[in-house]
Amino acid sequence: MLFSASAWPGLADGSITVTFRTWAKPQAKVGGRYRVAGMLLEATDVRQVPAGSLTDDDAVAAGEANRAALLARLRHPRPDTAVWRVGLRYVGIDDRIERRAVDTLTDDDIAALRSRLERLDRGAGGPWTRTTLQLIEKYPGVVSTALARHTGQERPDFKINVRKLKEMGLTESLQVGYQLSPRGQALLRAIR
Repeated sequence: MLFSASAWPGLADGSITVTFRTWAKPQAKVGGRYRVAGMLLEATDVRQVPAGSLTDDDAVAAGEANRAALLARLRHPRPDTAVWRVGLRYVGIDDRIERRAVDTLTDDDIAALRSRLERLDRGAGGPWTRTTLQLIEKYPGVVSTALARHTGQERPDFKINVRKLKEMGLTESLQVGYQLSPRGQALLRAIR
């Protein structure tokens, strides 16, 4: 789920407890966890409501000044148009941030990470994980288009693969490109 930067403080302090979306189909599920600006949010409720039923209280809970501002953000849907209401709660910081900072790996950690990388390689029909980690190590901050060319992948496929490594806490996204996290650096040292 995407939120504007102006909503981040309210999400973090719990003053924003709901969002309204004009999705064609649900893009969240109850119990689902979503990473937003270094935070981990959980959806507590997902349901459709008529746009005409929205109130000033709903707007304030969504971080808007009033109902008119909320409807403007939703691009003024007709009153009978169903919009998605997603209840939210702040769970904590993005778990990947904690994970990627851990640079002291036990033998069990290394074995588990190595096993996961091997599964990713097998699932893709060939090795790519170690090459991608080494490429990011060698070229931090280089645009993904250039890195993808080095691997022979299309940019969208390359970015999906890097996201898998990021989920494991091995890489970090930069304004442009990526870098290895302390955890990723420790893993590469251990498996060389």
